[in-house]
Amino acid sequence: MSEPRRPSRSFTDLVEIMAILRRECPWDRQQTHESIKDLMVEEIYEAIEAIDNDDPVELKKELGDLLLHVVFHTEIAREAGRFDIGDVIYGIQEKLIRRHPHVFADTHAGDSATVVRNWEDLKMKEKERSSVLQGVPDTLPALIKAQRMQEKAAAVGFDWQTWEEAWPKLTEEIEEFKLAAQKGDEEEKAGEFGDLLFSMVNVGRLAGLNSEDCLRLTNRKFKRRFQYIEEVLSKQGKNLKDATLEEMDAIWDAAKKHFEGESRS
Repeated sequence: MSEPRRPSRSFTDLVEIMAILRRECPWDRQQTHESIKDLMVEEIYEAIEAIDNDDPVELKKELGDLLLHVVFHTEIAREAGRFDIGDVIYGIQEKLIRRHPHVFADTHAGDSATVVRNWEDLKMKEKERSSVLQGVPDTLPALIKAQRMQEKAAAVGFDWQTWEEAWPKLTEEIEEFKLAAQKGDEEEKAGEFGDLLFSMVNVGRLAGLNSEDCLRLTNRKFKRRFQYIEEVLSKQGKNLKDATLEEMDAIWDAAKKHFEGESRS
């Protein structure tokens, strides 16, 4: 009887384990790039949640799950004769060296803004992109995509310098949405609301904020406070349908005090 397989700190061992699973596990064997792509997205968001919770133990686990997906997809590709893990590792090293001439060659970059600008210039010169926006995936969540497109445009100079300069555009979009909502044209209303959200992302970005992070934290805050309302009502022998808006609003205010340290809203 062979010795039981034990974990190690070796990346090579991880690659080998994945190859074994592809041969010997019925579930792993039947997977494809398509069948596990959504699972990879889920793991990314679980890693983000661990970061938001400042939980290094959970983050370590989630990064392991992400690394598993890199190895899993690569093994599927290797079996098909497309590429192997060495190709993946070589490719990212080559790209990092090529895109950082201020570190590995004689180009000068005194600040991070110059680094970003040089990175975009190199991509265009290498003809990887016909547009500076081409590298922003369509599948990104809309808030993240808006922020990334704005950052890409800013890297080539299409930007305001401060959030104060962008503020009049935001107030203009608020008014345009208000008028569209009053008119009741659903298509126009949706378009103006999208413009308003985009402008809010822009103002936040120029103020040094990440809109996706901000909204995710607010969602968590809302969830905690709303669940507090449910808990209080349950202790009173009530449910949400039994309570008036005034009762729920009073408990909401109590929740804000209960979860001290949260920003007021």
